[in-house]
Amino acid sequence: MEELVSVIAKALVDHPEDVTVRAVEKDHLVVYELSVHPEDVGKVIGKQGRIAKALRTVVTSAAVKMDKRVTVDIIS
Repeated sequence: MEELVSVIAKALVDHPEDVTVRAVEKDHLVVYELSVHPEDVGKVIGKQGRIAKALRTVVTSAAVKMDKRVTVDIIS
């Protein structure tokens, strides 16, 4: 799942070498913390958060097969 988030994020940004993804387990939830170059934060979030929402939707859909609850947090 980390690889999925990483591949999608690297396709969106200008500095793909600065993309890092870290999984943090909290209770019954897995949070994927996506960190990108400060100049690329807007590209990952998108206008009115549309790209971030789409990224979360893809990850959530992929997690259904694994019976896990997941979310993606974008940190700069």
